Amino acid sequence: MDKIEFILEQLQKSTFRSRFTLNQKEKRYIEEKGMDIVEKHAYDFIHTRLVPSFISNDGKQTPMKGPPVFLAQHATATCCRSCL
Repeated sequence: MDKIEFILEQLQKSTFRSRFTLNQKEKRYIEEKGMDIVEKHAYDFIHTRLVPSFISNDGKQTPMKGPPVFLAQHATATCCRSCL
């Protein structure tokens, strides 16, 4: 098993991570915007909220609600540097 498969398996076992699911509003958002836009949002969020060397609100910068990307970040432990 490679490292990515191991991490994905561990994420599936996490009660906290597994509770993040998309509701109808979020699914509709993805359908309306399209995956290209949602992927761009993910790229932008990660580069503005995780990549900088100093973030004043590190560990608290990704809300628990909002765009589907925020939920995906929490579900995959990419919401802050401590989770990463």
